[in-house]
Amino acid sequence: MTCGTGGGGEGGPERNEDPVREQVRFSALLEDSAEDLYEHAPCGYLSTLLDGRIAKVNTTLLDWLGHRREDLVGRLHFSDLLTVGGRLYHETHFAPLLRMRGEISGIALELKAADGTRLPVLVTSTVKTGSDGQPLLIRTTVFDARDRRAYETELLRARREADRERERLRNLATTLQKTLLPPALANVPGLDVSAHYHIASVDEVGGDFYDLFPLASGTWGLFLGDVCGKGAAAAAVTSLARYTLRAAAVYDPAPAAVLANLNTVLNHEYQGSDPRFCTVVFGLLTPDRPRGGFRITLASGGHPPALLMRADGTADFLPTPGGQLIGVLPAPDIVTTTVHLAPGDTLLLHTDGLTEAHTHATTGGTERYGDDALLDFARALAPTTASDTVGAIRDLLDALGTGVDDDTAVLAIHVPRTPSEEQQ
Repeated sequence: MTCGTGGGGEGGPERNEDPVREQVRFSALLEDSAEDLYEHAPCGYLSTLLDGRIAKVNTTLLDWLGHRREDLVGRLHFSDLLTVGGRLYHETHFAPLLRMRGEISGIALELKAADGTRLPVLVTSTVKTGSDGQPLLIRTTVFDARDRRAYETELLRARREADRERERLRNLATTLQKTLLPPALANVPGLDVSAHYHIASVDEVGGDFYDLFPLASGTWGLFLGDVCGKGAAAAAVTSLARYTLRAAAVYDPAPAAVLANLNTVLNHEYQGSDPRFCTVVFGLLTPDRPRGGFRITLASGGHPPALLMRADGTADFLPTPGGQLIGVLPAPDIVTTTVHLAPGDTLLLHTDGLTEAHTHATTGGTERYGDDALLDFARALAPTTASDTVGAIRDLLDALGTGVDDDTAVLAIHVPRTPSEEQQ
């Protein structure tokens, strides 16, 4: 077997190449590559005199704009290639900043093509100076921003679409929330009633609910509750709870029986991997003819105790200890208490969004608003009316601001005094 030696011997053609001729050829290739790189670079190049007249422009930019070289060089200024808005920006911002800094980069402008179309570009310019430090000309690099503009346009469109969808969902949530609350509370002769629902987030449907409605002649039912969770699932439980309470009260208005019926429905309907439950207080109102005012019997299923603000200026929680959540156990412990509302007394029912709210502590952190603060708040209000109580709580919730991270429902009932009683 023989080995070829033509490429590596002394007689090989590469070794016979004249080194000088090779160097000249390589230099010419470099010059040609440099010129070709300038003319056909992936970006546009142009040089202008200090007054803005175009002195040199590469083929790439000419192709983008559809101009001939002789139409631009020595005849037009760089600003002539800009749109009206771009020309104004160039004169008021671009050119002054360039003169002051000597360079400016990444400026978004639009160039006018020969056919009248607009080319979005990003422009970077630097001032070339001579050996004496004096400016000679301006070198400008132009980057095609059409893909970027298309991306930004699509991003803006997607953002607007997302905003519209978010607004649509908010409107849907607001509408759904309204359907879960009574359009108006029943008018009870001899009673002043006021209610308020504070929405913690407009993006989600809360699970708080309340109502006041007539039953048999001279009897009214009322309830206020809070379903666990938020969103559509909680809304479904809220709707079921509201209609079950009203239907159960017609069948047997005894407060403990009403909550027992609701517990049976929830415990049967929501079992397995997705249990649902609520806290709720149900009351039965009847006029107290002999003494005046009203007699109210309350049954509590794991709900925060009601606040009673007396006409004499005292206030305290009504004792309903030990009541268990509704919907969790087959037979929960349901606590009942009865109280007389005399003229001048006010009863306040509320969900735990109020007491679970956070307030800024003096140390700079946050702390739970709590039952004690609410009791102090009620004692400062008493004696009061239903509308004044709800108005004060609305102000309190507004003052707590973002510290209220759960929906809050309040229902206040007040027995007004007669003119003769107010004079006593």
